[in-house]
Amino acid sequence: MHRDDDQISRAKTGDPDAWRELYRAHAGRLVVWLGTRPSGDSAVSPEDLAGEAWLVAARRVSDFTGTSEQFAGWLFGIARNLAATTDRRSRRRRTDPGLSETLELPADDVIGEAEGRDWVRSALATLPPRERDVVACIDGVGLDVAATAEALGISAVAVRVAHHRGLKRLRAAVTPKQPVTPAGLG
Repeated sequence: MHRDDDQISRAKTGDPDAWRELYRAHAGRLVVWLGTRPSGDSAVSPEDLAGEAWLVAARRVSDFTGTSEQFAGWLFGIARNLAATTDRRSRRRRTDPGLSETLELPADDVIGEAEGRDWVRSALATLPPRERDVVACIDGVGLDVAATAEALGISAVAVRVAHHRGLKRLRAAVTPKQPVTPAGLG
């Protein structure tokens, strides 16, 4: 049986400093990870989903047992469930407003950064969902195998397999194809 560490014990009593520490440790990674997942509704931002996940975590922290590092997996699992619910609701209601034709482009100095993020999202989108989620958790936001397994509701072995396969697919997608020539010729 896992025991709570000091930070989780303090968070369960409502200690704002403990919550602030948890937030600093996990909030940025959570938003980044949610941004790698396809959303059924472009009006619901990763920040919105992350905020909702934190509210659920605060309401249900008494159900959690573990360390502050294990908290990450639990929190990401909450966010995954919320994102799936949002996606299902959006598809059922067809509520995605899409992009506006009056969309303003970012300033020149952020275009390269935005293009880089778009490229990463596009590359991840080519992966099967499990591989995409695992690669985003481990390589995108730095969760370990155990926290990724907890977040995605799968075993640690499944995480390792999906990570290996996902990276292999990504490498194959970005590695230029070399022409094959017969041995000894040119």
